[in-house]
Amino acid sequence: MSRIAYVNGRYLPHRQAAIHVEDRGLQFADSVYEVCEVKDGRLVDEDRHMARLARSLSELRIASPRKPAALGTILREVIRRNRVANGIVYLQVTRGVAPRGHAFPTPAVPPGLVVTARSIDPAEGAARARAGIAVVTTPDNRWDRVDIKTVGLLPNVLAKQKAHESGAFEAWFVDENGFVTEGSSTNAWILTSDGILVTRPAEHGILRGITRGVVIEAAEAEGIAVEERPFSLSEALAAKEAFITASSTIVLPIVTVDGHRIGDGKAGPIATRLRELYHRHAQYGPCRATAVA
Repeated sequence: MSRIAYVNGRYLPHRQAAIHVEDRGLQFADSVYEVCEVKDGRLVDEDRHMARLARSLSELRIASPRKPAALGTILREVIRRNRVANGIVYLQVTRGVAPRGHAFPTPAVPPGLVVTARSIDPAEGAARARAGIAVVTTPDNRWDRVDIKTVGLLPNVLAKQKAHESGAFEAWFVDENGFVTEGSSTNAWILTSDGILVTRPAEHGILRGITRGVVIEAAEAEGIAVEERPFSLSEALAAKEAFITASSTIVLPIVTVDGHRIGDGKAGPIATRLRELYHRHAQYGPCRATAVA
């Protein structure tokens, strides 16, 4: 089956989908995005993702291309047309098309909107979670506003490539003070020797992950203490458990960091439990679009 993409008001075969050469998302990474999980044909945590999208757009002073309800309709229609039961849907909003110039176009131009979706086999994630993953570290050389979910991800791309070339699944950024900030596409967590979950505060230094927030709710509901504070790489290496969270991975236990074994070198029971609990605390939307936008 041919994949379908939504581009600026049109549903198109994936291979025909294109944007203008002077779209500012292409020229300047003047664009934001969201990635939502799809489970059993339903969007997961749609409201939370739309709220974060609105914040990112506001921080960059990009107009919203649609109201949240209309965006949700488009997302579900792309999911439906691609027959995605389990996977992800990707939404990107650009400032729009204008002659190349660093300043915002005057007068303002209509924002661009691109949506795609693809299937992910849940069995692959489950197998990876059972085995646990390896992580490598890399210096954090990103700009200060990584709390805005922009498409300016070149440092993240290079970090993920380092992980790939090292045989690892993810790379953790480490700041100039030796503290872990987050992964190249995930949030970072440890479980201390006294059973406290630790993750960095969602400030300007990390992205406020949607999955991260749901996992905090799930942990607190289970009576697991959670501390939002920086943790050092040395503290991570001494932790009982470590794991990552993201919409595309949910919770994945870590078994090694830079080749050093974490805990007993197996997927930790707390991370495994939180993965099992995650979807009980997530929010679900309707299965498919009620109208084609």
